[in-house]
Amino acid sequence: MGKLLKYIAEETQGTCFTSFKYCYDTITTPAIEYGEAEMGYINLKEYAEDVHDPMPRNMRQRAKICLQGAPLFKFFLDGSRRVYKVDDIQYDKKVFPIVSGQISVACCGREMHENNAFKSFQHVYEESYPVLCLPVTANGEGMDNDVFFRNLCNKLNERLQRVNAEVQLKRILYYLTKLNENETFENKGIAKIQDEMIECEKRIVSYLVSKNLLNQDSYLIKDGSIQYKPMKTGNFKDLAHIRNNYRHVIGVSKKFNPNIMKDNKDQSSAGQIARLPLYHRTPAFLWQPGEQWGNVNFAIWYVRIRDIGKTESPYAGILKVEKMLMTGKETEYGLSSDEVDTITANLINERNPVCYGTDARWANHLYPVYMTECYCKSRFKSDYYFLNLF
Repeated sequence: MGKLLKYIAEETQGTCFTSFKYCYDTITTPAIEYGEAEMGYINLKEYAEDVHDPMPRNMRQRAKICLQGAPLFKFFLDGSRRVYKVDDIQYDKKVFPIVSGQISVACCGREMHENNAFKSFQHVYEESYPVLCLPVTANGEGMDNDVFFRNLCNKLNERLQRVNAEVQLKRILYYLTKLNENETFENKGIAKIQDEMIECEKRIVSYLVSKNLLNQDSYLIKDGSIQYKPMKTGNFKDLAHIRNNYRHVIGVSKKFNPNIMKDNKDQSSAGQIARLPLYHRTPAFLWQPGEQWGNVNFAIWYVRIRDIGKTESPYAGILKVEKMLMTGKETEYGLSSDEVDTITANLINERNPVCYGTDARWANHLYPVYMTECYCKSRFKSDYYFLNLF
């Protein structure tokens, strides 16, 4: 048993078992993939733009026009995490997994010359750090959970300093031990680490806004959905309170479930999305997830950026695009169709160069987002090094 695990057992009056250590991301285990899950059908009965045309709109000419000026998107945000099973620990005759993770969230940006020629692409801000996740029963002292696990984190970091480790734990998270149907303790631990990564993404968006880096001429592409579920803890737990941070942020998803979308005739939109011609977009539709999502509303639309004849599936080469609606007026009347066209045309212009042969998702990649993702993953310590910390 590693000295760090032994110390955790001593401090929390538990018993470790020297279980096999492994990375959930590299070994096939019966674990849920946590992400921005889409649950149930979404009825898209209302438009989220002022032109109510059900037909796909051709963005080819608009994209050519946008190429003549400065690109709309200057910043690109991506988050990644690697999650590990590091041991099992026993409390009150029940055994729980100890889960750990490496989190890396980064924003990269492009700098342009005065003549709109490309100058450089570099990282702007990042947070990369390890976390540990224990069952809440590790706190057997009756102390406030946040205080207890913060103190434990400080003690573990002191021990890491003594052995000259190159890493320090950012925080110790905890998961509740009451299981609902189809839940496992491992999945609860993974979910807490995923939530921590999402919180980090929100924190970096807030930082960019505080530095006045985002405006109508300088947008941010966030890789993945911006339909953040409400959280019970954290500085950014209520999406409605941080909505203004996302005024100039677009969420772009490479993967999505087309079967959950219904049009205004209650028909599945999957076929319409699959048949999108090259450089065409669907109308922008209104999605109102309701009070459980903080009463924040979204405009959602799809665009094809690759020729269907050169991709491996009907949905390869299609992106799902999301934008938060800022005001009641936008919810009622929608975005300007001209704004939606401008955003879409600029997204099309971000598709090249591609990463042929290096990523199976090449058809759905926007290249600056791909580069940001590569930068994120480059910040991870090796699995061998990380697991041997424990």
